[in-house]
Amino acid sequence: MSETAVKTGHPKGLWVLFGTEMWERFNFYGMRAILTLFMINALMMKEADASIIYGGFLGLCYLTPMLGGFIADRFFGNRNCILLGGLMMAIGQFLLFFSASIFGSNLSLANTLMWSALGIIIFGNGFFKPNISSMVGSLYPKQEKTKLDTAFTIFYMGINLGAFLGQLICPIVGDVKDAGGIRDIHAFKWGFLAAAIAMLIGTAVFYFLKNKYVVTPEGRPLGGLPSKNDAADYEEGESQKAVFSQKALIGAVVGFLVLGIIFHYVIGQNWIYTVIYSSGITLAGLIISDSSLTKIERDRIFVIYIVAFFVIFFWAAFEQAGSSLTFIADNQTDRNFFGWNMPPSMVQIFNGAFVFIFAFPFSVLWDYLRSKGKEPISPVKQSIGLALIAVSYFIIAHNVKDLGNTGLLGIQWLILLYLIQTFAELCLSPIGLSLVGKLSPKRFASLLFGVFFLSNAAGYALAGTLGSILPPTGDKYIAAEKANIDLKAILDGEKVADGTELFTLAKMNFAKVNADVAKENKLDIEKKIKNIAQIKSEKELAIKNNKPFVNNFKATDTTFTPQELDMIKSKKVIVAEYPTFAGFTIKTLFDFFMVFVVLCGLAAVVLFALTPKLKKMMHGVR
Repeated sequence: MSETAVKTGHPKGLWVLFGTEMWERFNFYGMRAILTLFMINALMMKEADASIIYGGFLGLCYLTPMLGGFIADRFFGNRNCILLGGLMMAIGQFLLFFSASIFGSNLSLANTLMWSALGIIIFGNGFFKPNISSMVGSLYPKQEKTKLDTAFTIFYMGINLGAFLGQLICPIVGDVKDAGGIRDIHAFKWGFLAAAIAMLIGTAVFYFLKNKYVVTPEGRPLGGLPSKNDAADYEEGESQKAVFSQKALIGAVVGFLVLGIIFHYVIGQNWIYTVIYSSGITLAGLIISDSSLTKIERDRIFVIYIVAFFVIFFWAAFEQAGSSLTFIADNQTDRNFFGWNMPPSMVQIFNGAFVFIFAFPFSVLWDYLRSKGKEPISPVKQSIGLALIAVSYFIIAHNVKDLGNTGLLGIQWLILLYLIQTFAELCLSPIGLSLVGKLSPKRFASLLFGVFFLSNAAGYALAGTLGSILPPTGDKYIAAEKANIDLKAILDGEKVADGTELFTLAKMNFAKVNADVAKENKLDIEKKIKNIAQIKSEKELAIKNNKPFVNNFKATDTTFTPQELDMIKSKKVIVAEYPTFAGFTIKTLFDFFMVFVVLCGLAAVVLFALTPKLKKMMHGVR
């Protein structure tokens, strides 16, 4: 064991991985803070659509670790995948920078660049995420695995220090409003540029320090090519290679197709969410079909799967931070923070700050309880985390209950929500990573980290679905009133909107356009809305650059005839209504928050009830 390990209890390689992950999380969370605001303010998307895209993006970011883990375990090794992933994410951020630089003059190309950037970031994250987590576990020989809860909590401090810095700097430079509250939509590019630079720094840190510090206690490099793995790294009698039969591989392909049909055509999920759910379940099933698994290994893997299922509900609630909670912070929150009007995208910074403050005390708490023989097993800690996140939403639900349609929520309640959710996160996320490190057979280490991240993927996909049911916030009612439209009366069915009102609400992204009905009646509504957005963007850019504005669109490119407006109403081409979930109509923010109280509360109770059985299946691992 190295001298540093003797003195501190942890090898220096942990701090190299800490620093690498810190800069990567700066990049990811900084971009995440402003992404949905960029979509709705610059690219003119609806909030519901931005939430769905956001959920799908994050879901795919945590699905591709399955692929990245597999490639690392079989071909490239952890080190090479971390470097490849880091460079890909930096490229993706630079593409977002270019998208945010040109949307005012070419909205179509800006959208294309945005989609390309998200795709590259998704695969980059897939290569990076499971492999750096796997390397944390690999730093500790099997006789020191009891230190993993503490090691992953320290590692989690790096994650959240990076998140804090990203959520501080990217909104400061990218989410800029003037004294009158008018947002400079051309500033988003600087936030994305800051994220790109951070990712380059993180990749460089790993590249230059990996050979010296990311090594075994004997000094052998960790995470190299799989062909150079040392048999000494495996436990006695443990297989070094997975064995998948041809029957199992064919069954996985068939299972993926069948699940895809069920999720898309029966349950009604979009194709991105269908791929996330179907491929995750299929790959998890493929792992358990490995004929080399012993009963103990198989039981432990099932524990990972069961815990991962319940973690889905945690992330579905937690990841409202980047979508619905940001929209609420932007549109119905008094953000006065000690005399400073905080940018809405920065409000979520409190989570990163609180994790950094409380991660070490939590690690000390676990060490203390362990020394007294009173430390709860991992599934109990995670059920506590689920219960805490339910409590956080219960508190805020009752604080928005009497706001009405236009009252402002005090920022202190969002800060309290993030504080409680931080405690929940520290009981669940690093503990889950540690659990995978303890229970995984080494030949499946990276791949099972990918499977665990599948719970993040599914949770984020569910987060996108739940974020899209956010009811109209105060700004919607105020903007509709300025346009002489009684939005509440329309939503409550007390008034029938005419075609002009419906088109106005659609332009404001308050009403839904039925694309199929619009196409049947030859009403190109979405095109005209995009033309209006293009005109607005070009006009703002011209004013910003002190240049004359020239409107190159005709009146027919942005308006409808009276007959077409009547058709919009009679054929229900545009519909203004409250969102629904599981048969319930979500009319208020109270209704919205109570959805998370019920989901996470039930998940906490059921997981806690299962812990005696899970303890037996862990076969002595705590």
